[in-house]
Amino acid sequence: QVQLVESGGGVVQPGGSLRLSCAASGFPFSDTAMTWARQRPGKGLEWVSSIGPGGHSTMYVESVKPRFFVSRDDSTDTLYLQMTSLKPEDTARYYCVKGGSPRNLEQRGLGTLVTVSS
Repeated sequence: QVQLVESGGGVVQPGGSLRLSCAASGFPFSDTAMTWARQRPGKGLEWVSSIGPGGHSTMYVESVKPRFFVSRDDSTDTLYLQMTSLKPEDTARYYCVKGGSPRNLEQRGLGTLVTVSS
């Protein structure tokens, strides 16, 4: 079955960086678009970024441009999100999502928590 396991979250000061990882299994990762979504405290689930098969196409929500960078390693079935210049409003649980549609975020992992605070 589909498994998505996120890691790399933590507490970071404003202006800092983190790299999130997502280990995927149970489906043909290299043929599948992937997405990062997040849920900020008290808010709904929000699409953050998507990457197409092969990594040739990427999309980002306006609020994270150009601070975040999504990438993938198809040799290890791993999705990444490099986050730089982090802001307190980036505090959220970040989820790895199978698929590339901002409107379908259902098939996701348990998430990893990112806290941006001084």
